[in-house]
Amino acid sequence: MITVAVLGATGYTALEAMKILLRHPEAQIVAVTSRQEGRPPISSVHPSLVGRLELALEDLEPEEVGRRADCVFGCLPHCASAEILPRVLAGGARVVDFSADYRLDDAATYLEWYGHEHPDASRLGGTVYGLPELFRSRIVGASLVANPGCYATSAILPLAPLVKAGLVEASDIIIDSKSGVSGAGRQPKLMTHFPECNESMSAYNVGRHRHTPEIEQILARHARTRPEVIFTPQLAPMDRGILSTIYAMPTRRVTEADVMGVLREAYATERFVRVVDHLPGTKDTVDTNFCDITARIVRGRILLISCLDNLVKGAAGAAVQNFNVLFGLPEHAGLL
Repeated sequence: MITVAVLGATGYTALEAMKILLRHPEAQIVAVTSRQEGRPPISSVHPSLVGRLELALEDLEPEEVGRRADCVFGCLPHCASAEILPRVLAGGARVVDFSADYRLDDAATYLEWYGHEHPDASRLGGTVYGLPELFRSRIVGASLVANPGCYATSAILPLAPLVKAGLVEASDIIIDSKSGVSGAGRQPKLMTHFPECNESMSAYNVGRHRHTPEIEQILARHARTRPEVIFTPQLAPMDRGILSTIYAMPTRRVTEADVMGVLREAYATERFVRVVDHLPGTKDTVDTNFCDITARIVRGRILLISCLDNLVKGAAGAAVQNFNVLFGLPEHAGLL
């Protein structure tokens, strides 16, 4: 049995990770951490865990977390994660980091988009990006995996095969994404206050969402030139799910069958990417680790539609998928 600790166990993605790990045949949760006063049971924070996980929340030193578990799921906020995880790694555990702290290639880009000097900059560019469909061989045996952003996953999976095949103009990509409110996290914010977001759709962080450089940098590994994307996230009045509509100019005349053929070939052996003929919706992937993708040709443009559950394939499910790859387990363990 592989032991797991969850850092920052009070949030939505941490809860989703624990729910998956509790049904995982090879994983055992041995520690859950929080800075809350006292040692409240995790089930007092997440009542859905009553009778399923009776551990108390602990405020442990990072090195102790690293010694106690074989693998640590880092569910800490951006900018805080890179302060803590080097000490966890020093304790001997492998780490899957849910934050954005190790996703980007360089400290200058991190400073530009996150507004902080990176405290562990030497690992940037060398930490494996945890999208098994594209980087599986690098994840095997890694000590630290940067779990992808939810929006980024919904954009990179449909675009990467087309960029790699040279089918789209990398400098002219438009991504329009709609996400459920859980994507904003559990901390109260005005924009996610019920009267503000219920029965309303709104764009936010237009032109400055932090998943933009992540999408560009990962796609650049498959492109002849550095991609440039216009990414617009929007808040949808639903709990969970992401629907991304992507517009790209083809580099040559292509048919819908051409584009679908490239996608099907790229993901023919991938269990968690489904290339579908119908127009997918968020309910098709809710509570699953699937990403559904389809393509259309509209007035000469390639139009891609993808959807996934932002808490599963966009976060906790991807982390468990990475955990399985790290430890040589069946990739679907706990996820089907």
